[in-house]
Amino acid sequence: MPRSEAILALLLVALPLMAQDAAPDTNEQSPLWDLYYQATSIGQRHGTFYAPYSGPLSLEDITEHDASITTTLFFGLRLSDNTQFYFDPEIAGGRGLSQVDGIANAPNGEMLRVETATPKPYIARLYITHDFGFGSEKEHVDDDENQLAGDRPMTRYTIVVGRFSLTDFFDNNAYTHDPRTQFTAWGVMYNGAWDYPADTRGYTWGWVHEFHTRNWSLRYSSAAEPKVANGPQFDRRLFRDRGDTFEGERRYSIGNRTGAVRVLGYLNHTDSGSYAAALRLAEQTGTTPNITAVRRVGTLKYGTGVSLDQQILRDVGLFTRLGWNDGKTESFAFTAIDRLASGGISVKGTSWNRKDDVAATSYTVSGLSGVHALYLARGGLDFLIGDGRLNYAPEYVWESYYSARLFPGFFMTFDLQEVTNPAYNHDRGPVWIESIRLHMEFGLKPKHAN
Repeated sequence: MPRSEAILALLLVALPLMAQDAAPDTNEQSPLWDLYYQATSIGQRHGTFYAPYSGPLSLEDITEHDASITTTLFFGLRLSDNTQFYFDPEIAGGRGLSQVDGIANAPNGEMLRVETATPKPYIARLYITHDFGFGSEKEHVDDDENQLAGDRPMTRYTIVVGRFSLTDFFDNNAYTHDPRTQFTAWGVMYNGAWDYPADTRGYTWGWVHEFHTRNWSLRYSSAAEPKVANGPQFDRRLFRDRGDTFEGERRYSIGNRTGAVRVLGYLNHTDSGSYAAALRLAEQTGTTPNITAVRRVGTLKYGTGVSLDQQILRDVGLFTRLGWNDGKTESFAFTAIDRLASGGISVKGTSWNRKDDVAATSYTVSGLSGVHALYLARGGLDFLIGDGRLNYAPEYVWESYYSARLFPGFFMTFDLQEVTNPAYNHDRGPVWIESIRLHMEFGLKPKHAN
Protein backbone atom coordinates (compact mmCIF):
# COMPACT_ATOMS: atom_id res chain seq x y z
CA MET A 1 0.00 0.00 0.00
CA PRO A 2 1.44 3.45 -0.91
CA ARG A 3 2.42 5.59 2.05
CA SER A 4 -0.26 8.26 1.39
CA GLU A 5 -3.03 5.63 1.31
CA ALA A 6 -1.73 4.07 4.53
CA ILE A 7 -1.82 7.46 6.26
CA LEU A 8 -5.36 8.09 5.05
CA ALA A 9 -6.50 4.69 6.31
CA LEU A 10 -4.87 5.31 9.69
CA LEU A 11 -6.60 8.67 10.00
CA LEU A 12 -10.01 7.20 9.23
CA VAL A 13 -9.51 4.91 12.21
CA ALA A 14 -7.87 7.45 14.49
CA LEU A 15 -10.15 10.46 14.02
CA PRO A 16 -13.22 8.99 15.77
CA LEU A 17 -11.03 7.94 18.70
CA MET A 18 -9.49 11.39 18.91
CA ALA A 19 -12.94 12.97 18.87
CA GLN A 20 -14.06 10.74 21.74
CA ASP A 21 -11.02 11.69 23.81
CA ALA A 22 -11.35 15.42 23.11
CA ALA A 23 -12.56 17.58 25.96
CA PRO A 24 -16.33 18.22 25.73
CA ASP A 25 -17.19 21.74 24.65
CA THR A 26 -19.68 23.89 26.52
CA ASN A 27 -19.18 27.17 24.70
CA GLU A 28 -21.45 27.76 21.71
CA GLN A 29 -18.72 29.88 20.12
CA SER A 30 -16.14 27.08 20.41
CA PRO A 31 -17.34 24.09 18.38
CA LEU A 32 -15.64 20.75 18.88
CA TRP A 33 -15.13 20.33 15.14
CA ASP A 34 -15.90 21.86 11.76
CA LEU A 35 -15.90 20.73 8.16
CA TYR A 36 -15.53 22.86 5.03
CA TYR A 37 -15.45 22.01 1.34
CA GLN A 38 -14.18 23.92 -1.67
CA ALA A 39 -13.97 23.24 -5.39
CA THR A 40 -12.24 25.51 -7.88
CA SER A 41 -11.87 25.20 -11.63
CA ILE A 42 -9.89 27.65 -13.75
CA GLY A 43 -10.01 27.63 -17.53
CA GLN A 44 -7.36 29.66 -19.37
CA ARG A 45 -6.65 30.58 -22.95
CA HIS A 46 -4.00 32.48 -24.86
CA GLY A 47 -3.67 33.14 -28.56
CA THR A 48 -0.68 33.37 -30.84
CA PHE A 49 2.03 35.94 -30.18
CA TYR A 50 5.32 37.11 -31.63
CA ALA A 51 8.01 34.46 -31.06
CA PRO A 52 10.89 34.33 -33.59
CA TYR A 53 12.38 31.36 -31.71
CA SER A 54 11.48 28.96 -28.90
CA GLY A 55 13.32 26.63 -26.56
CA PRO A 56 12.61 23.50 -24.53
CA LEU A 57 10.74 25.41 -21.79
CA SER A 58 9.12 28.21 -23.78
CA LEU A 59 5.49 29.25 -23.75
CA GLU A 60 4.11 27.82 -27.00
CA ASP A 61 3.26 30.46 -29.61
CA ILE A 62 0.02 28.75 -30.60
CA THR A 63 -3.55 29.08 -29.35
CA GLU A 64 -3.89 27.05 -26.16
CA HIS A 65 -6.87 26.16 -23.97
CA ASP A 66 -6.27 24.43 -20.64
CA ALA A 67 -8.07 23.95 -17.34
CA SER A 68 -7.37 22.98 -13.75
CA ILE A 69 -9.55 21.70 -10.92
CA THR A 70 -9.06 21.24 -7.18
CA THR A 71 -11.43 19.95 -4.54
CA THR A 72 -10.57 20.07 -0.85
CA LEU A 73 -12.08 18.96 2.45
CA PHE A 74 -11.02 21.02 5.47
CA PHE A 75 -11.52 19.14 8.74
CA GLY A 76 -10.75 20.73 12.11
CA LEU A 77 -10.99 19.01 15.50
CA ARG A 78 -10.55 20.57 18.94
CA LEU A 79 -8.48 18.21 21.08
CA SER A 80 -8.42 20.50 24.11
CA ASP A 81 -8.96 24.17 24.93
CA ASN A 82 -5.68 25.19 23.25
CA THR A 83 -4.94 22.23 20.96
CA GLN A 84 -6.41 21.70 17.50
CA PHE A 85 -5.96 19.13 14.75
CA TYR A 86 -6.41 19.82 11.03
CA PHE A 87 -6.66 17.38 8.14
CA ASP A 88 -7.21 18.44 4.50
CA PRO A 89 -7.45 15.71 1.84
CA GLU A 90 -7.37 17.18 -1.65
CA ILE A 91 -7.81 16.14 -5.27
CA ALA A 92 -6.18 18.14 -8.05
CA GLY A 93 -5.94 17.67 -11.79
CA GLY A 94 -5.73 19.45 -15.09
CA ARG A 95 -3.02 20.90 -17.24
CA GLY A 96 -1.43 24.34 -17.34
CA LEU A 97 -0.62 26.37 -20.41
CA SER A 98 2.47 24.86 -22.08
CA GLN A 99 2.77 22.43 -19.14
CA VAL A 100 3.26 25.47 -16.86
CA ASP A 101 6.44 26.45 -18.71
CA GLY A 102 7.53 29.71 -20.30
CA ILE A 103 6.40 32.39 -17.80
CA ALA A 104 8.22 33.04 -14.53
CA ASN A 105 5.16 34.75 -13.02
CA ALA A 106 2.99 31.83 -14.13
CA PRO A 107 -0.69 32.65 -14.69
CA ASN A 108 -2.56 29.96 -12.72
CA GLY A 109 -1.84 29.59 -8.99
CA GLU A 110 -4.07 26.51 -8.85
CA MET A 111 -2.00 24.69 -11.48
CA LEU A 112 1.47 23.58 -10.44
CA ARG A 113 4.00 21.52 -12.41
CA VAL A 114 2.61 18.03 -11.78
CA GLU A 115 3.46 15.12 -14.08
CA THR A 116 -0.07 14.15 -15.15
CA ALA A 117 -3.36 15.91 -15.87
CA THR A 118 -5.37 13.06 -14.31
CA PRO A 119 -6.94 14.16 -11.00
CA LYS A 120 -5.20 12.49 -8.06
CA PRO A 121 -5.92 12.46 -4.32
CA TYR A 122 -3.27 13.41 -1.78
CA ILE A 123 -2.91 14.90 1.69
CA ALA A 124 -2.65 18.68 1.50
CA ARG A 125 -2.46 19.38 5.25
CA LEU A 126 -2.11 17.23 8.35
CA TYR A 127 -0.99 19.15 11.41
CA ILE A 128 -1.53 19.88 15.09
CA THR A 129 -1.38 23.35 16.61
CA HIS A 130 -1.13 24.30 20.30
CA ASP A 131 -1.35 27.69 22.03
CA PHE A 132 0.58 28.59 25.18
CA GLY A 133 -1.28 31.58 26.58
CA PHE A 134 0.02 34.49 28.67
CA GLY A 135 -2.37 36.61 30.69
CA SER A 136 -6.15 36.53 30.81
CA GLU A 137 -6.96 38.67 27.75
CA LYS A 138 -8.63 36.80 24.87
CA GLU A 139 -9.39 37.46 21.23
CA HIS A 140 -12.21 35.84 19.28
CA VAL A 141 -11.57 34.14 15.93
CA ASP A 142 -14.36 33.24 13.53
CA ASP A 143 -14.97 29.82 12.07
CA ASP A 144 -13.22 29.29 8.72
CA GLU A 145 -11.21 26.80 6.72
CA ASN A 146 -8.48 25.46 9.05
CA GLN A 147 -9.70 27.76 11.81
CA LEU A 148 -12.05 26.67 14.57
CA ALA A 149 -14.14 29.46 16.05
CA GLY A 150 -13.52 30.43 19.64
CA ASP A 151 -11.44 32.51 21.99
CA ARG A 152 -7.64 32.35 21.88
CA PRO A 153 -5.18 33.99 24.27
CA MET A 154 -4.41 37.49 22.99
CA THR A 155 -0.76 37.03 23.94
CA ARG A 156 0.33 33.54 22.97
CA TYR A 157 3.14 31.33 21.76
CA THR A 158 1.91 28.83 19.17
CA ILE A 159 3.58 25.72 17.79
CA VAL A 160 2.36 24.03 14.59
CA VAL A 161 3.77 20.63 13.59
CA GLY A 162 2.94 18.52 10.54
CA ARG A 163 2.24 18.95 6.83
CA PHE A 164 1.11 22.31 5.49
CA SER A 165 2.01 25.07 3.06
CA LEU A 166 4.39 27.76 4.33
CA THR A 167 2.04 30.28 2.71
CA ASP A 168 -0.62 29.28 5.27
CA PHE A 169 1.39 31.18 7.88
CA PHE A 170 3.77 33.56 6.06
CA ASP A 171 3.56 36.34 3.43
CA ASN A 172 -0.11 37.03 4.09
CA ASN A 173 -1.91 39.94 2.44
CA ALA A 174 -5.55 40.92 2.83
CA TYR A 175 -6.05 41.55 -0.89
CA THR A 176 -3.86 38.98 -2.64
CA HIS A 177 -3.13 35.64 -1.01
CA ASP A 178 -5.59 33.09 -2.39
CA PRO A 179 -5.68 32.09 -6.09
CA ARG A 180 -9.12 30.51 -5.52
CA THR A 181 -10.75 33.86 -4.78
CA GLN A 182 -8.22 36.63 -5.60
CA PHE A 183 -5.35 37.07 -8.08
CA THR A 184 -4.07 33.91 -9.77
CA ALA A 185 -0.57 34.81 -11.07
CA TRP A 186 2.16 33.16 -8.96
CA GLY A 187 4.13 36.33 -8.27
CA VAL A 188 1.00 38.25 -7.29
CA MET A 189 -0.67 35.72 -5.00
CA TYR A 190 2.64 35.22 -3.13
CA ASN A 191 6.03 36.92 -3.13
CA GLY A 192 7.62 35.37 -6.21
CA ALA A 193 11.17 36.04 -4.98
CA TRP A 194 10.52 33.84 -1.91
CA ASP A 195 11.66 30.36 -2.96
CA TYR A 196 9.57 28.77 -0.21
CA PRO A 197 10.12 25.07 0.69
CA ALA A 198 7.54 22.86 -1.00
CA ASP A 199 6.99 19.79 -3.11
CA THR A 200 5.54 19.99 -6.62
CA ARG A 201 2.06 20.64 -5.20
CA GLY A 202 3.17 23.42 -2.85
CA TYR A 203 3.21 21.60 0.52
CA THR A 204 5.92 20.55 2.95
CA TRP A 205 6.55 18.95 6.36
CA GLY A 206 7.90 20.99 9.23
CA TRP A 207 7.03 23.19 12.16
CA VAL A 208 6.06 26.80 12.72
CA HIS A 209 6.60 28.90 15.86
CA GLU A 210 4.68 32.13 16.40
CA PHE A 211 4.64 34.70 19.19
CA HIS A 212 1.48 36.79 18.85
CA THR A 213 0.27 39.94 20.63
CA ARG A 214 -2.52 42.42 19.91
CA ASN A 215 -0.57 44.47 17.38
CA TRP A 216 2.39 42.38 16.23
CA SER A 217 3.57 38.84 15.61
CA LEU A 218 6.92 37.09 15.13
CA ARG A 219 7.15 33.80 13.21
CA TYR A 220 9.78 31.20 12.46
CA SER A 221 9.56 27.96 10.49
CA SER A 222 11.89 25.14 9.57
CA ALA A 223 10.59 22.89 6.79
CA ALA A 224 11.67 20.15 4.40
CA GLU A 225 13.01 20.94 0.95
CA PRO A 226 12.54 18.72 -2.13
CA LYS A 227 15.41 16.44 -3.13
CA VAL A 228 15.66 18.10 -6.55
CA ALA A 229 14.29 21.32 -8.00
CA ASN A 230 10.48 21.21 -8.14
CA GLY A 231 10.60 17.57 -7.06
CA PRO A 232 7.79 15.51 -5.49
CA GLN A 233 9.98 13.81 -2.86
CA PHE A 234 11.48 15.45 0.21
CA ASP A 235 15.05 15.45 1.46
CA ARG A 236 14.87 13.92 4.95
CA ARG A 237 18.31 15.15 6.05
CA LEU A 238 16.81 18.13 7.86
CA PHE A 239 19.91 18.98 9.86
CA ARG A 240 21.69 19.54 6.55
CA ASP A 241 19.00 20.48 4.01
CA ARG A 242 15.95 22.54 4.96
CA GLY A 243 14.30 25.92 4.55
CA ASP A 244 14.27 28.41 7.44
CA THR A 245 11.80 31.30 7.23
CA PHE A 246 11.41 34.32 9.52
CA GLU A 247 8.74 37.03 9.56
CA GLY A 248 7.71 40.01 11.64
CA GLU A 249 4.22 41.46 11.30
CA ARG A 250 2.91 44.82 12.55
CA ARG A 251 -0.84 45.49 12.49
CA TYR A 252 -2.13 49.05 12.87
CA SER A 253 -4.96 51.46 12.13
CA ILE A 254 -4.90 54.91 10.55
CA GLY A 255 -8.09 56.42 11.86
CA ASN A 256 -10.48 53.51 11.46
CA ARG A 257 -8.69 52.09 8.39
CA THR A 258 -6.76 48.92 9.12
CA GLY A 259 -3.41 47.95 7.68
CA ALA A 260 -0.49 45.59 8.16
CA VAL A 261 3.14 45.36 7.14
CA ARG A 262 5.16 42.14 7.11
CA VAL A 263 8.91 41.74 6.69
CA LEU A 264 10.11 38.28 5.66
CA GLY A 265 13.54 36.66 5.40
CA TYR A 266 14.63 33.16 4.47
CA LEU A 267 17.64 30.85 4.33
CA ASN A 268 17.40 27.69 2.22
CA HIS A 269 19.93 24.87 2.49
CA THR A 270 19.63 22.52 -0.50
CA ASP A 271 21.59 20.25 -2.82
CA SER A 272 21.37 22.79 -5.62
CA GLY A 273 23.63 24.52 -8.11
CA SER A 274 25.31 27.86 -8.74
CA TYR A 275 24.70 29.72 -12.02
CA ALA A 276 28.30 30.96 -12.05
CA ALA A 277 29.62 27.41 -11.58
CA ALA A 278 27.39 26.18 -14.41
CA LEU A 279 28.76 28.91 -16.70
CA ARG A 280 32.38 28.10 -15.80
CA LEU A 281 31.88 24.39 -16.46
CA ALA A 282 30.22 25.14 -19.80
CA GLU A 283 33.20 27.30 -20.87
CA GLN A 284 35.65 24.58 -19.88
CA THR A 285 33.79 21.82 -21.71
CA GLY A 286 32.39 23.78 -24.65
CA THR A 287 28.83 22.76 -23.79
CA THR A 288 25.56 24.45 -22.90
CA PRO A 289 25.43 25.45 -19.22
CA ASN A 290 23.47 22.98 -17.08
CA ILE A 291 22.67 23.85 -13.47
CA THR A 292 22.01 20.20 -12.59
CA ALA A 293 25.66 19.32 -13.37
CA VAL A 294 27.03 21.57 -10.61
CA ARG A 295 24.70 20.78 -7.72
CA ARG A 296 26.52 20.77 -4.39
CA VAL A 297 25.61 19.70 -0.87
CA GLY A 298 24.64 22.50 1.47
CA THR A 299 24.18 25.28 -1.10
CA LEU A 300 22.74 28.36 0.61
CA LYS A 301 20.06 30.57 -0.94
CA TYR A 302 18.77 33.62 0.91
CA GLY A 303 16.34 36.45 0.37
CA THR A 304 13.91 38.92 1.87
CA GLY A 305 10.52 40.45 1.18
CA VAL A 306 7.97 43.00 2.33
CA SER A 307 4.17 42.78 2.15
CA LEU A 308 1.85 45.72 2.86
CA ASP A 309 -1.94 46.00 2.78
CA GLN A 310 -3.84 49.15 3.66
CA GLN A 311 -7.55 49.89 3.74
CA ILE A 312 -8.09 53.40 2.34
CA LEU A 313 -11.91 53.41 2.24
CA ARG A 314 -14.42 51.04 3.75
CA ASP A 315 -14.50 48.88 0.60
CA VAL A 316 -11.22 49.87 -1.05
CA GLY A 317 -7.76 48.56 -0.26
CA LEU A 318 -4.24 48.95 -1.60
CA PHE A 319 -1.45 46.37 -1.48
CA THR A 320 2.17 45.99 -2.45
CA ARG A 321 4.95 43.42 -2.24
CA LEU A 322 8.70 43.74 -2.73
CA GLY A 323 11.03 40.76 -2.98
CA TRP A 324 14.72 40.03 -3.46
CA ASN A 325 16.96 36.98 -3.32
CA ASP A 326 20.67 36.42 -3.93
CA GLY A 327 20.08 35.39 -7.56
CA LYS A 328 23.23 33.25 -7.54
CA THR A 329 21.72 29.87 -6.74
CA GLU A 330 19.31 27.58 -8.53
CA SER A 331 15.61 28.36 -8.56
CA PHE A 332 14.53 25.35 -6.56
CA ALA A 333 10.99 25.08 -5.20
CA PHE A 334 8.71 27.94 -6.34
CA THR A 335 9.63 29.90 -9.44
CA ALA A 336 12.48 31.71 -11.24
CA ILE A 337 12.15 35.24 -9.86
CA ASP A 338 15.09 37.04 -8.20
CA ARG A 339 13.59 40.55 -7.95
CA LEU A 340 9.93 41.48 -7.52
CA ALA A 341 7.81 44.61 -7.20
CA SER A 342 4.03 44.25 -7.19
CA GLY A 343 1.13 46.52 -6.30
CA GLY A 344 -2.56 46.97 -6.87
CA ILE A 345 -6.01 47.95 -5.68
CA SER A 346 -9.04 45.90 -4.64
CA VAL A 347 -12.63 47.24 -4.50
CA LYS A 348 -15.69 45.51 -3.04
CA GLY A 349 -18.97 45.97 -4.85
CA THR A 350 -21.02 47.61 -2.09
CA SER A 351 -21.37 50.90 -3.98
CA TRP A 352 -23.08 49.14 -6.91
CA ASN A 353 -25.23 46.95 -4.61
CA ARG A 354 -23.03 43.85 -5.01
CA LYS A 355 -21.38 43.69 -1.60
CA ASP A 356 -19.88 40.23 -2.17
CA ASP A 357 -18.37 41.08 -5.57
CA VAL A 358 -14.76 42.23 -5.94
CA ALA A 359 -13.01 44.13 -8.74
CA ALA A 360 -9.21 44.31 -8.56
CA THR A 361 -6.16 45.10 -10.64
CA SER A 362 -2.42 44.64 -10.11
CA TYR A 363 0.88 45.27 -11.88
CA THR A 364 3.97 43.15 -11.21
CA VAL A 365 7.56 43.55 -12.35
CA SER A 366 9.83 40.51 -12.03
CA GLY A 367 13.57 40.41 -12.69
CA LEU A 368 16.72 38.30 -12.62
CA SER A 369 20.23 38.80 -11.33
CA GLY A 370 22.95 39.38 -13.92
CA VAL A 371 24.48 35.91 -13.63
CA HIS A 372 21.08 34.24 -13.79
CA ALA A 373 20.18 36.15 -16.97
CA LEU A 374 23.57 35.24 -18.52
CA TYR A 375 22.98 31.56 -17.72
CA LEU A 376 19.67 31.66 -19.64
CA ALA A 377 21.14 33.75 -22.47
CA ARG A 378 23.73 31.01 -23.10
CA GLY A 379 21.05 28.35 -23.39
CA GLY A 380 20.69 27.20 -19.79
CA LEU A 381 17.37 26.00 -18.40
CA ASP A 382 15.62 26.51 -15.09
CA PHE A 383 12.91 24.05 -14.16
CA LEU A 384 10.15 26.14 -15.83
CA ILE A 385 11.78 28.71 -18.17
CA GLY A 386 14.39 28.55 -20.93
CA ASP A 387 14.04 29.78 -24.52
CA GLY A 388 17.47 28.53 -25.63
CA ARG A 389 18.74 32.12 -25.74
CA LEU A 390 17.70 35.41 -24.18
CA ASN A 391 17.39 39.11 -24.93
CA TYR A 392 16.92 40.04 -21.29
CA ALA A 393 14.21 42.39 -20.07
CA PRO A 394 12.10 42.37 -16.92
CA GLU A 395 8.89 40.36 -17.10
CA TYR A 396 5.75 42.51 -16.64
CA VAL A 397 2.36 41.08 -15.72
CA TRP A 398 -0.77 43.20 -15.53
CA GLU A 399 -3.68 41.23 -14.05
CA SER A 400 -7.27 42.35 -13.47
CA TYR A 401 -10.30 40.39 -12.35
CA TYR A 402 -13.96 40.70 -11.43
CA SER A 403 -15.34 38.14 -8.98
CA ALA A 404 -19.15 37.87 -8.89
CA ARG A 405 -21.14 36.01 -6.24
CA LEU A 406 -23.86 34.24 -8.22
CA PHE A 407 -25.57 32.71 -5.19
CA PRO A 408 -24.48 31.73 -1.66
CA GLY A 409 -21.25 29.78 -1.79
CA PHE A 410 -20.78 30.02 -5.58
CA PHE A 411 -18.60 32.57 -7.39
CA MET A 412 -17.59 33.23 -10.98
CA THR A 413 -14.50 35.28 -11.85
CA PHE A 414 -13.37 36.81 -15.14
CA ASP A 415 -9.62 37.39 -15.20
CA LEU A 416 -7.35 38.99 -17.80
CA GLN A 417 -3.55 39.04 -17.82
CA GLU A 418 -1.09 40.74 -20.14
CA VAL A 419 2.39 39.22 -19.98
CA THR A 420 5.16 41.33 -21.51
CA ASN A 421 8.60 39.75 -22.06
CA PRO A 422 7.53 36.23 -20.99
CA ALA A 423 10.43 34.41 -19.31
CA TYR A 424 12.38 37.73 -19.34
CA ASN A 425 12.77 37.61 -23.13
CA HIS A 426 12.25 40.89 -24.98
CA ASP A 427 12.24 38.92 -28.25
CA ARG A 428 8.94 37.17 -27.40
CA GLY A 429 5.44 38.35 -26.63
CA PRO A 430 3.48 40.12 -25.34
CA VAL A 431 0.79 37.52 -24.72
CA TRP A 432 -2.76 37.96 -23.42
CA ILE A 433 -4.25 35.29 -21.16
CA GLU A 434 -7.99 35.12 -20.50
CA SER A 435 -9.42 33.09 -17.60
CA ILE A 436 -12.74 32.05 -16.17
CA ARG A 437 -12.74 30.75 -12.60
CA LEU A 438 -15.60 28.88 -10.93
CA HIS A 439 -15.37 28.56 -7.15
CA MET A 440 -17.70 26.83 -4.72
CA GLU A 441 -17.37 26.76 -0.92
CA PHE A 442 -19.54 25.76 1.98
CA GLY A 443 -19.12 24.53 5.54
CA LEU A 444 -20.75 22.38 8.18
CA LYS A 445 -20.26 24.35 11.39
CA PRO A 446 -21.79 22.84 14.55
CA LYS A 447 -23.04 25.44 17.00
CA HIS A 448 -22.63 23.27 20.05
CA ALA A 449 -21.05 19.93 20.92
CA ASN A 450 -22.49 17.77 23.72
